[in-house]
Amino acid sequence: MIISILNQKGGVGKTTLAIHLAAVFADQGKKTLLVDADPQGSALDWSAIRKNDTRFPVVGMPKPTLHRDLKSIEGDYQRIVVDGPPRSHAITRSAIMASKLVLIPVQPSPYDVWAANEIIDLLKEAAVYNEKLKSGFVINRKIVNTAIGRDVRDILVEYNMPILKTAVCQRVIFAESAATGNTAIETDSNSLAAQEIFSLAKEVEGLIK
Repeated sequence: MIISILNQKGGVGKTTLAIHLAAVFADQGKKTLLVDADPQGSALDWSAIRKNDTRFPVVGMPKPTLHRDLKSIEGDYQRIVVDGPPRSHAITRSAIMASKLVLIPVQPSPYDVWAANEIIDLLKEAAVYNEKLKSGFVINRKIVNTAIGRDVRDILVEYNMPILKTAVCQRVIFAESAATGNTAIETDSNSLAAQEIFSLAKEVEGLIK
């Protein structure tokens, strides 16, 4: 089962969501692989500084042949999470073709909402080859108690695409955990950040059944 976190815009939190979803799946006992398809290699960097044993492997595949490469190993894993690149149509298109579900992180900002057009267009193109593909927006890095944080959902509705109920807020624990190669759910499983990630993972599981 391949789940890709994609957006042509950088800085929307793709890597954070990909790492945390992979961590939850692995904690649930599912054999999980995290694929870093971003040439910047942020997920690989996170894995390299991790002191604890990684409960799932992280591999780099920033290639436009990603859909073929993943197909050859898909049967070895119950969950494959792809951390997609910004500004790379070829790699993003390949990830879409491989996926069962594409999650599109969007920050509650007009610029992020406008930029979503690019990934939406790529999804429409890929639908011809991947008819069973599911996709949805994830509101990420939401600023608590702000008007734009509340209103972004109403704006995204115009794209006529599902919007996951779970919003992940901007919290210091995500940055602090990443700096040590950990996740928010390891740092404090009772934190609000961890609870949001658990909720998101549960919602994702419901979409791919």
